[in-house]
Amino acid sequence: MTADTQNGSSPKKPLVLNAFVEMCSGHQSPGLWKHPDDHSSEFNSVEHWVELAKLLESAKFHGIFIADVLGGYDVYQGPRNLEPAIKSGAQWPVNEPLAVVPAMAAATKSLGFGVTVATTYEQPYHLARRLSTIDHLTKGRLGWNIVTGYLDSAARNLGHTEQPAHDERYQIAEEYLQVLYKLFESSWRDDAVVLDRKRGIYTEPSRVREINHEGKYYTVPGPHICQPSPQRTPLLLQAGTSKAGKTFAAQHAEAIFVAGHSPSTIAKNIAEIRDLAEGFGRRRDDVKFLALICPVIAKTEEEAKAKYDDYIQYGDVDGALALFGGWTGIDLAVYSDDEELRHVESNAIRSAVEAWSHAVPGIPKWTKVTVGRHICIGGLGATVVGTPEQVADEFERWVREADVDGFNIAYAIKPGTFVDVIELLIPELRKRGLFWDDYAVPGGTYRENFYKTKGQSATLPNHVGSSYRWKAGVEAKDHVIPK
Repeated sequence: MTADTQNGSSPKKPLVLNAFVEMCSGHQSPGLWKHPDDHSSEFNSVEHWVELAKLLESAKFHGIFIADVLGGYDVYQGPRNLEPAIKSGAQWPVNEPLAVVPAMAAATKSLGFGVTVATTYEQPYHLARRLSTIDHLTKGRLGWNIVTGYLDSAARNLGHTEQPAHDERYQIAEEYLQVLYKLFESSWRDDAVVLDRKRGIYTEPSRVREINHEGKYYTVPGPHICQPSPQRTPLLLQAGTSKAGKTFAAQHAEAIFVAGHSPSTIAKNIAEIRDLAEGFGRRRDDVKFLALICPVIAKTEEEAKAKYDDYIQYGDVDGALALFGGWTGIDLAVYSDDEELRHVESNAIRSAVEAWSHAVPGIPKWTKVTVGRHICIGGLGATVVGTPEQVADEFERWVREADVDGFNIAYAIKPGTFVDVIELLIPELRKRGLFWDDYAVPGGTYRENFYKTKGQSATLPNHVGSSYRWKAGVEAKDHVIPK
């Protein structure tokens, strides 16, 4: 029997671990910024982010995933009432995430940076330049978390009365990706930049071309204003598991973020997306699933429970319910304290609404009180409290029961939660053969380390993005840009 199998079980998966953060205080744990050991309110300081990046790279985290929103959480006690979020600091205020990535990249060499940018409110030509620039500056360590948006408050501030309908947002995103692939992959040949000082030619004009995209939502003649970056297309991340989100993810996403209170709430979605991915000609394992989890860890079970009890007293329930309102479109202020939450249609994060409508062990029904308390530590995902062995057992259970490939680790306090993961949990994971000792490609691109394959900076050959690639030595007439 190998070290990777136990009692006839299937081989263990080496886990992908990301730190899950946002350029705000508290993030998934509203109110915890008040804890004396929490430093998340220092998010305006570049040193805060540089030190976090160095800490994570020292433990060989795959990446740091920076969430983002473009509006405030104004559904709770609403409508259009920002006061609970403003007062509690529930993802308010929040800064723009791409801006801090180059500073973190300059202090590290292998850590990846996944950044959320919504497709609904930004022109693709403009975003392509921003992403290519950061991919250049990080030496290919950028990932793009593709979201379609879910807050009407953002839509109002960006020239709309409300968001487009849920499924139309994915139709927009589908065309958006077509434009980005054309700009990233098709408008410059791999060897377009020659820097020929003798002939005075910086870029061979015949190796740069317009993309001439004309679609329902966008008209972009091009060409891309940036030369090809190390990855060309950043590592593609995605988070939606609605019906429309699943189809989009199965075709485009390389990593998918899932959130649920237990493995049973997400297992069906994961299996369906892997099935759909095969329909797009991809391998099931090409798509990696990362579950949101917030571990509260100590050397003994009693100490871990005491740590949780210490944290929860700082939680802000109004802030938690403000976040819930933004995530689901549901104002829990209209519910009584013991009234059970039922599934409702929503134009926000539809999969989040579905997850909250199911009971889980230990919580017979979700009410305003139980929802608020749960969100105070860990937000949308699961919160696991225990020893390193118990938390590692829980990680293995999620892999076994839901077929996840790794975790987005949210914090209760920052950086304390990550310090506990590094000092207590990761040694246990390594002992079980569940986490690497070093990056697969030290100094490599995000995609190389994500797929553990040196030289794999481009999208995989069976990924739709690869069909757009204009390779060195190929004449323009011999490479047709996909429509």
